[in-house]
Amino acid sequence: MNVIGLNAFHGDSAACLMVDGTMVAAVEEERFRRIKHWAGFPSHSIEYCLQAGGLTLADIDVIAINSDSKAARSKKLSYVLSGKASLALIKEKLLVRGKRKSIDAYLNDAFPGSHFNGRIEYVEHHLAHMASAYSVSPFEQASIISVDGFGDFASAAWGYGNAGHIDVQKRVHFPHSMGVFYQALTQYLGFPYYGDEYKIMGLAPYGEPKYQAQMDEIVMPQADGSFKLNLTYFQHHRNPIGYEWDNDAPKVGQMYAPALHDLLGPARDKDQPLEQQHKDLARSIQDCYERTFFHMLKHLHQRHSKEQGRDIDSLTIAGGCGMNSVANGKVHLRTPYKNIYVQSAAGDAGGAIGAAVVATQRHGTPDPKFVMSHSYWGPNYGDDQLKTLIDQQQVELEQAQCAIELDLPLEQLTDKVSDAIIKGKVIGWFQGAMEWGPRALGNRSILGDPRRSDMKDILNLKIKRRESFRPFAPSVLKEHVKDWFESDGDVPFMMKVFQIQESKREQIPAVTHVDGSGRLQTVTEEGNERYYRLIKHFHQKTGVPMLLNTSFNENEPVVCKPEEAMACFLRTNMDVLVLGSHLIMRK
Repeated sequence: MNVIGLNAFHGDSAACLMVDGTMVAAVEEERFRRIKHWAGFPSHSIEYCLQAGGLTLADIDVIAINSDSKAARSKKLSYVLSGKASLALIKEKLLVRGKRKSIDAYLNDAFPGSHFNGRIEYVEHHLAHMASAYSVSPFEQASIISVDGFGDFASAAWGYGNAGHIDVQKRVHFPHSMGVFYQALTQYLGFPYYGDEYKIMGLAPYGEPKYQAQMDEIVMPQADGSFKLNLTYFQHHRNPIGYEWDNDAPKVGQMYAPALHDLLGPARDKDQPLEQQHKDLARSIQDCYERTFFHMLKHLHQRHSKEQGRDIDSLTIAGGCGMNSVANGKVHLRTPYKNIYVQSAAGDAGGAIGAAVVATQRHGTPDPKFVMSHSYWGPNYGDDQLKTLIDQQQVELEQAQCAIELDLPLEQLTDKVSDAIIKGKVIGWFQGAMEWGPRALGNRSILGDPRRSDMKDILNLKIKRRESFRPFAPSVLKEHVKDWFESDGDVPFMMKVFQIQESKREQIPAVTHVDGSGRLQTVTEEGNERYYRLIKHFHQKTGVPMLLNTSFNENEPVVCKPEEAMACFLRTNMDVLVLGSHLIMRK
């Protein structure tokens, strides 16, 4: 049973391949198109998945997409007939839908001469999200929640997973959405681009929740565990806001209404300096999201514990809001849940996996459940390919005054690289299969010394060129987490933020955020031997069992191919590039 799952026509378009219910490959289209959050039909991702599985399009039994236009039809019709939506909004929705070709037409364009003879399966958006979390988690039974902007006329859904089956118990429908709340307020704070919400998370610790009363005017938790927006402050539900999801980065117009100025004062222009009021507002936005999220989770826990006749400990989280690692890290503190799983692509990209899982259940393997314990599902390049690239770049590397060492044994490589990190060098680390999801997790990473108080400034000056308030993350040997953080949890996908122990913060200033927290990644030898060995060497020499880790890119998607890693190294002031077993150092 060969199934390709798709997230198409959403931001972060992606594809995955499952064979007999087991994952073979998964990748986001942005990595090939080199456009962040690329939206459209993910033809390059499909092509990669076919190559990874040694298959052709004719070998695929089902193509499943994480959207179903038939979902919530009565809700959609009722909303249109209510007169709350303008004719312009209705026209915009119809035009967007009408521009899309059939899946068959997209396949014919992308794969001329190939023939797809299988079925096309449509899976409701939030069911796909829920399956993408629960069905790859280590839990046999768990509560499941999905929270995002909108998909198939819903913004949130929750239910219960048991023995591979998902019981969807509740949905929050249009126009109410915590994803819209967060996105609209992100725009209001002067961060206008799709995906900028993570900047609010980074800015929030610099402020205080002084606007809580105003936030309570905007978001209203309900007795049944859901929530409603005060629609006075939004316009996504009545006016066109210019959604564009066609072969480019997603573009979204202004989602908040003028009334928000009356409540909060003038909006910040994107070029305006950040002042304390903006930081306080960011903290208030994050605080409002957390309070609403935990309200939903407490209701969910109470319901499921009552239904199951026992205390439910396990929770899986998905949806775009599932990327809110700050909130995820507090779930075990603010709710009764103790075991929390968030896969590495919790947002729309991950819906490709959920669609594939549901389609496999419908047409093949009754229980395709497997545990996603790592994120390395993308393209892989062998040492011979990497050496060929180095040979091709000899002139450029000589001009950059680089020393080259080829085919180093792992112990020698990690010893040399750890020494370079201790000397304050910035390392481009390109290894093995590319990560699935937005986080660099040790295969497409830029690394630095977490002990250096100037390392954030060095990285921003030499390579990243990003806002100074955004933190960098620590990759930590799993067995040492409890010695450095106020948690001993396993966080392989960097999806939770925990407090660093107060006595340790001065030792690792480069990865300690202003509020004493860190968005950690736990590293094991079984999960990533090469990365583990590198951190181990650094630990043996310094007593610190972690490295600063950020994504291998410069204002672009994370590098996919070695050519992109080489180009990033040569055009920036990166000190060292490691391609597999090959070491390149600027003299």
